[in-house]
Amino acid sequence: MSKIIVFAFPVFLLLIALELWWDQRQVGRATENGSPAHSSYGLSDTLSSLSMGMLSQVSGVFGKFIGIAVYAAVFGSVALWPQAALWDHWYGWCLALVLYDFCYYWLHRAGHEVALFWAAHVAHHQSQHYNLSTALRQTSTGALLGWVFYLPMAVLGVPPLLFGIVALVDLLYQFWVHTEHVGRLGWFDRVFCSPSNHRVHHAINDGYLDRNYGGILVLWDRMFGTFEPEVQTCIYGTRTPLNSWDPVWANLAVYAELWRRAVDAPRWADKFRVWLKPPGWLPTGGSCHLAGAARGVPPASQAFDLAAVYNYSPPLTTQQAAFAVLLNAMLTALGAWYLWNVDTQALPLAALGALAMALGLWALGRYLQHQLAWWSTLALQALAIAAVLSISPLTA
Repeated sequence: MSKIIVFAFPVFLLLIALELWWDQRQVGRATENGSPAHSSYGLSDTLSSLSMGMLSQVSGVFGKFIGIAVYAAVFGSVALWPQAALWDHWYGWCLALVLYDFCYYWLHRAGHEVALFWAAHVAHHQSQHYNLSTALRQTSTGALLGWVFYLPMAVLGVPPLLFGIVALVDLLYQFWVHTEHVGRLGWFDRVFCSPSNHRVHHAINDGYLDRNYGGILVLWDRMFGTFEPEVQTCIYGTRTPLNSWDPVWANLAVYAELWRRAVDAPRWADKFRVWLKPPGWLPTGGSCHLAGAARGVPPASQAFDLAAVYNYSPPLTTQQAAFAVLLNAMLTALGAWYLWNVDTQALPLAALGALAMALGLWALGRYLQHQLAWWSTLALQALAIAAVLSISPLTA
């Protein structure tokens, strides 16, 4: 799986570059015509999304072991139709893909309606821009519990290899829907997850929260009452913005807030409910905004003001921007090197490499928000590079 991602990543970067070119062309045309110019991209935001994508893949090397092991164990012990000829034919593969997408719908829905799962999923929603790089902004903790929702497939007898294939197909499909440059698609929008439908999913507008969960099919949303068409301009991000380019903190912020609320809760039962109730739930029965939470309706006296939303974007000089782009390119290449070789490494060495990658990505994020000087950032990058290369030999 890691090697497939290594092959896919250059394709992702090429498509991002093409979308950026088209985006800037559209902005230029709007400016020439005297119309308001709106770009889908921000440099620091894009670098942050790429960093989070790499961190997700590196950490996923370990998290996926849990899901694969449990899935294989359930399949091997209680599968109802593990040897069915159905799974060897194209229609069996299509059925497996539909089953996966159905399970994904409920995982995705839990990721918005249960605080513990939102803590994992929030990383994907923190970007205040919406473009193809946003698709790569993935969680680094979702694999720890997300496997639970796919166990029905193991019980039905979907072979682990086929499960892995349809999971990859479902994931890759969702890349292209993260764009503002594809409009409404008519009948397609009514059946499939499309750019229009998924823009709604990422929006923080009233009426758009917690809608359109489908990965490939939006039919699930129509069946279970969570569909909402795009009728107004979308504003993206989370209602309480992260205001950070640190990919490590982006993954931990809501967990930290939930832990604080659990500690502060006066009753033991509430200390557990904090994790299982909807995001924003308080023991008093009120509602609040957890750090980075996109949902949760505040009291009327604290109504959400969409007009007051601002984009977090600490300014960079040309030299700082060029330095950050160079570091991100180096980390991307380093991450690809790590993913290509990690399967040959002992677990302790693989874990050391993952920590080194996390250090380098953390340092870049802190540099982008002016909390690390260039020389200390470069020193940490050098340390990360040395650590990863030392455990990933050319002969691997």
